[in-house]
Amino acid sequence: MGKLVERVVNAERVEDLIAVFGSFDENIRRIEDALNVHVVNRGTDLRVTGDEELADKAIRTLEGLLALASKGEVIDEQRVRYLITLVSEGNDNQVMQMAKDVVCITAKGKPIKAKTVGQQKYMKAMQANTVTIGVGPAGTGKTYLAVAAAVAAFRERQVNRIILTRPAVEAGERLGFLPGDLQNKVDPYLRPLYDALYDMLGAETFQKYQERGSIEVAPLAYMRGRTLDDSFIILDEAQNTTREQMKMFLTRLGFGSKVVITGDVTQIDLPEDKVSGLKDAIRVLDGIPDIAICRLTSADVVRHALVQQIINAYERAAQKKEVKKPAGQIRGQYQRKK
Repeated sequence: MGKLVERVVNAERVEDLIAVFGSFDENIRRIEDALNVHVVNRGTDLRVTGDEELADKAIRTLEGLLALASKGEVIDEQRVRYLITLVSEGNDNQVMQMAKDVVCITAKGKPIKAKTVGQQKYMKAMQANTVTIGVGPAGTGKTYLAVAAAVAAFRERQVNRIILTRPAVEAGERLGFLPGDLQNKVDPYLRPLYDALYDMLGAETFQKYQERGSIEVAPLAYMRGRTLDDSFIILDEAQNTTREQMKMFLTRLGFGSKVVITGDVTQIDLPEDKVSGLKDAIRVLDGIPDIAICRLTSADVVRHALVQQIINAYERAAQKKEVKKPAGQIRGQYQRKK
């Protein structure tokens, strides 16, 4: 235990202080528990007592939260947890940049911004490159930010069309057993893309653009034989493409277009004998100019705190399985020789 010290940070506005404290002071309690410090409010001052190093981290966390609050950012559990992580890693200088960069404004006037450093790198990669591959676990905002970037490019007339596509691979279900025609059968697979577009544009505007052909949401099979010019094309759930499908999709790229490919290599629903097109593309395309590969992690999860813990638990279980596997194979080989 280091030297016990007291540090002070001043909030310029009472409103920012209220936002940082949260309901029933829950945000302050999270900081106290995470960094083993004691925080007391005196007027517009926040006094932090604790170990010198930890008190300094708490002060930097509070300064970051106050700065975000002053920009009108919502201070929630995820924001507090993430800022504590950034401060612990010495990356808290990147916080204010995230608050400045707005990707898109939703139909209800809400600004869409990167909430983590990983998301910010992903967002900038989409702006700077023709092809961007975003890989990461559930809840990291891969699809949502890609749709936001597509809508922003469409509104600014950088592209004439938005095309959203997914492979219609069954995860334990069969398309043939679903009711309705082909469009009804594939709609459940495309629902997350519809939801994101409704959020960005509003249902009426989305319907209008869809009727005009400015927005297309279709299964991947519909892409074959086409050349897509002046379009922002998003391939979602790309881990469920085969190597051949991925090559087919990438060669649809036309002039003036951008492509974003998203997926989670830990959630592959393909048969075991099939190689994931996403895994293969990451290997084949790595290092090619104008193609960015962004790897988001559990640290970039912006859903419930439990989602992050669930992802980490599965990653640990997968690592244990990989460690045990070679030993089993060796034993099997030895027994066969005997």
